[in-house]
Amino acid sequence: MKIIRVQNQIEGGQVAFSLLKDEMAKGAKTLGLATGSTPLAFYDEIRKSDLDFSDMTSVNLDEYVGLAADNDQSYHYFMQENLFRAKSFKESFLPNGLASDLQEETRRYDQVIAEHPIDFQILGIGHNGHIGFNEPGTSFDVTTHVVNLTEDTIKANSRFFDSIDDVPKQAISMGIQSIMQSKMIVLMAYGQGKADAIKQMIEGPVTEDLPASVLQKHPNVVVIVDEAAASALD
Repeated sequence: MKIIRVQNQIEGGQVAFSLLKDEMAKGAKTLGLATGSTPLAFYDEIRKSDLDFSDMTSVNLDEYVGLAADNDQSYHYFMQENLFRAKSFKESFLPNGLASDLQEETRRYDQVIAEHPIDFQILGIGHNGHIGFNEPGTSFDVTTHVVNLTEDTIKANSRFFDSIDDVPKQAISMGIQSIMQSKMIVLMAYGQGKADAIKQMIEGPVTEDLPASVLQKHPNVVVIVDEAAASALD
């Protein structure tokens, strides 16, 4: 696990973009993408660049259950606004949160990942150590699955909605096993609120109680952190 300390999120985005450029030059074709505030500076660097993504495929980590793709809180909409509108990809995959059969949708998404092995996976980390929507207690062996969101996650996401009652209670998430199959993983974390999760991820035991700790077992992980997020590391 390689740790890169940066001054702020903007520099972190620049570092992540530099890593992506290097991997694309080596032949990377499939990107695993994340939503939320953490990767915004990274996406900004991509939008500003002259890199051609027309031969690239993207596979997103997750999507809320019950939100249409054009809902402004859906992850489809987030990706469209923050990346896809500026950069055309060959193909882009996200789970379908309106699927009539959610279990069938998880199987479909597993097949998408199998057919498009991820070369470069972007991750954030939750305060409780979750990656994707894989909450504490999630089996390391799980692939794409339907998640009942915890109260903490619902509360954290409520800032994006008019009311906490509007926050979806479920999501479809790439599983931990799926994430671990990625050839390279770049996890970014910023701010004091992530310090304990980062410490436990890097220095604590590998345990399903802290899902991100499984990354200790991956052969190619880069962790990009600002000083606040790194502040608890020994």
